[in-house]
Amino acid sequence: MRPMRTERLILRNWEERDRELFHRINSDERVMEFFPFRRNRAAADAKMDEFRARIDEDGHGFAAAEIAATGECIGFVGITGTEDVDSLPAGAIEIGWRLAPEFWGKGYVTEAAEAWLAYGFETLGLDEIVSFAVAENHRSIAVMRRLGMRADPGAGFDHPAVPDSHPHLKRHVLYRLSRLDWQARKRAAR
Repeated sequence: MRPMRTERLILRNWEERDRELFHRINSDERVMEFFPFRRNRAAADAKMDEFRARIDEDGHGFAAAEIAATGECIGFVGITGTEDVDSLPAGAIEIGWRLAPEFWGKGYVTEAAEAWLAYGFETLGLDEIVSFAVAENHRSIAVMRRLGMRADPGAGFDHPAVPDSHPHLKRHVLYRLSRLDWQARKRAAR
């Protein structure tokens, strides 16, 4: 992918120097509160390699988010396919994120996500981008709402990758943003 620049961030593919941060955000109890697993270093390295290969192949994915002023990687934000979620229509594209806790509450996710929405709607010509989270994940849901996404109450689903041993993490809410709604929101902001 070609790196994207926002006011404070660079969104880019993963580099070897990002491995420690990637492992940290995938094993941190606060970051992974709504996930049924924590990744050890080997599993985190394998997932980062998977993310990097997908970005190389598709030109987008869950990309590293770096503070432009310092070069520090803070986590990831991006758009990717949802092939592993049978409840969603074939070809659905989701937007998602994960940051180290010390970077929460600074607007980084919203800033990066706005850039990814523009890329998805303007460059890729997508008609819709979705996002989903555990129903109790109020922080992520707040970001979805800030992005102008709307809940689709009839489309909530039990995530197929969440084992029955974690029933409190199974139910997910789905938010949607159409290109038309995104364009109207952009016009209204001018």
